[in-house]
Amino acid sequence: MLNIRNPRAAALARALAEKRRITMTDAVIEALSNELAREAETTPLKSRLGAIIDDFIRPERIVGRDLTKDEIDAMWGD
Repeated sequence: MLNIRNPRAAALARALAEKRRITMTDAVIEALSNELAREAETTPLKSRLGAIIDDFIRPERIVGRDLTKDEIDAMWGD
């Protein structure tokens, strides 16, 4: 037996159950299972940012050339 005390939760469970023509208990089980599966597939923010940073600083992305001593001196006004 399913006992949902929150009116909004009960309404959502009832709507899903009616739409799928299943019991409210099965609707709640299905919804929670789907959410847990979706959550397991997400990549944490730290990992996503790490991949972006790794891509950004990879050596082949760095363009330009090394400056000569004369060029460095010229930048400093020597």
